[in-house]
Amino acid sequence: METGGFASDSPSGAVDRRDDGRGCDGLSVEDMDAAGVRLASEVMDRCRVGGVRVAVAESLTGGLLADAFVSVPGASSVFLGSAVTYDVRAKASLLRVDARLLRDQGAVHPAVAAQMAGGVARLFDQPQYAGRVLGLSTTGVAGPGPDERGRAEGLAYAGVSIPCEVAGSAGNRRGMVMEIRASGGRERIRRYVVVGLLRYVMQLTGGGWE
Repeated sequence: METGGFASDSPSGAVDRRDDGRGCDGLSVEDMDAAGVRLASEVMDRCRVGGVRVAVAESLTGGLLADAFVSVPGASSVFLGSAVTYDVRAKASLLRVDARLLRDQGAVHPAVAAQMAGGVARLFDQPQYAGRVLGLSTTGVAGPGPDERGRAEGLAYAGVSIPCEVAGSAGNRRGMVMEIRASGGRERIRRYVVVGLLRYVMQLTGGGWE
């Protein structure tokens, strides 16, 4: 269940929406995988109409988000690729996440999710795409137990970076972050983050893109 509103921009990674982790109650791991593929297909359909590509940066989901996209036939017309940056140094070197932020706050922070999403969109952009790349990201604590900073198992942040030309707002990119609090063990948590993020994207693109 989600609460909260949207911000027009989240350069500092302010949380725009919260998901309490109950959206997949009663679903098996297999059902959650199927839901992820279905949602990824719907996201790509909307992107295809709007001439938008997709790139993803993953930490705790470790490739599950990318797998949801590439499980859909024809994904190559929209999906550009993924960066699984499990290590904090990889987040800084590949995605250009602020190294001081990572040192001070660790990887599980809304600003890290925001910068990962923007970074992966820029990483996979090409001149012919003209910046029309949707960047998605995941970072969090899959468990078991809390991380070394005491952040609880199941806490995750999902970032979305949309070109402002597409979002209809000023600037270069519009960034949003959703906080997720999932439960049920490592495999359910990782899959819930994928489903939760893709549902969030569907809500953000409910009116379609120009």
